[in-house]
Amino acid sequence: MALLRTRLILIVAGAGAIVTLGLLLLTVNAACPSQERDPACTRVLFIGNSYTTVNDLPGVFASLARSGGHRVETKSAAVDGWTLANHADSPATATALAASPWDIVVLQEQSQIPAVEEFRQAQMYPAARRLISSIRNRGARPLLYLTWGRRDGWPETGMPTFASMQSAIDDGYLAIAADQQVAIAPVGDAWAKMITGPRMELWQEDGSHPSEAGTYLAACVFYATIFRESPKGLGYHGNLSAQVAARIQYVPAETVLADPAKWPAPSE
Repeated sequence: MALLRTRLILIVAGAGAIVTLGLLLLTVNAACPSQERDPACTRVLFIGNSYTTVNDLPGVFASLARSGGHRVETKSAAVDGWTLANHADSPATATALAASPWDIVVLQEQSQIPAVEEFRQAQMYPAARRLISSIRNRGARPLLYLTWGRRDGWPETGMPTFASMQSAIDDGYLAIAADQQVAIAPVGDAWAKMITGPRMELWQEDGSHPSEAGTYLAACVFYATIFRESPKGLGYHGNLSAQVAARIQYVPAETVLADPAKWPAPSE
């Protein structure tokens, strides 16, 4: 555990160096003509790291939503390797949060921290509470982005498989969601369902970051979570074939919409 703690300290220290340089990646997919809150247009800010930026999850979600007839605007405030604690301390993230009348703000923790109780309590939960309070103070609805486990688990911590790591990640997100009464986009749970069927590679070669199919699956889960509609039959496929996209589109209905009590819509 001491080695594990050192590893995560190095991750946070590296991210802190980025904070000092004042770097924050912001991508915008604008479709709301007014700067006022508009019930006909949904604004979503994604706060996270590379699990958000790789393959441009906010952009894929925006394109998917528009193909379903929804007007949306998305932006990301994300830096590779960042934790929620980095974002909670970041003036740039605070500026992004204040930049628009967001309807929903997505919070994505560094991918390993939610799997370990010690790191949840020391890092994830205090930062999540601060960010959730800031989000609600701005009249927006927080939404937790429950990510997926590593393809080969995290053996150093006694989680030698994807399933064991995913179970621990679920525990981490479900606990803070219940504590703060925040909805969850259960991407990791949809991921687990997807890999039990015919083979589809959702991870990149590193066994961590999402392939284009993995990002598309995440976007479909956000679509079902936010709009309470199945993405099945939507015309936007990104760079995927229609056949692959159709397989992915089916999964969020089996995950999010099949259990609305466990995965409710985002609310204030």
